[in-house]
Formats: sequence, C-alpha cells, structure tokens
Amino acid sequence: MSSEEYKQINSRLDRIEQLTLIGVKNVLSLEETAALTGFSVGHLYRLTSQKQIPHFKKNRKLYFRKADIEEWLTEKRVLTNSDIESKATTYTATHKKH
Repeated sequence: MSSEEYKQINSRLDRIEQLTLIGVKNVLSLEETAALTGFSVGHLYRLTSQKQIPHFKKNRKLYFRKADIEEWLTEKRVLTNSDIESKATTYTATHKKH
C-alpha cells in the first residue's frame, strides 16, 4: 500500500471520527456545524452575522445547538405533487359554489 493510500484512509478515518462525535453532541462548534451542514465556515459566518441561522456566542466563539440547526435546515419543506393535489382536492371540496 502506498503512502498516498495511507493518507486517504487516514483522512477518511478522521472524517468518520468527527462525524461520530457530532452525532453524540448537542452543542456544536463552528467547524462541527460546517461538517454537519456541508456549508463552508465562511458561509456560516455570513449567516450568523445576518442573523439568519440560530446560534450562540460565548467568549467570542460561535456555538450551535444541533437540534436548532436540524430544524432550521428542514423548515422550508417543498410540497410534493401528491401533497399539492391533495390540498387542491380538499380546497375545491370545501369551497364549492352552489
């Protein structure tokens, strides 16, 4: 096995370890939140400065409650065609003109 292959495996193991730790924590650092969301650290800074993402600041560091981030990520659900058709059917049934 080459040195490059060892580096790749080591990198993957580090990533697995990081994601495992994120899974058991309730409060995340900026870097952990970036790993959880897939957003860059810079993008998260922009979101916090614009007050668009729930966060906490303590001793000049940013922290994020994992449950808040998961809720924030899923707050604008896009309806499926089936959802839309169901709402339309309900609406037409309840708003019939006689």
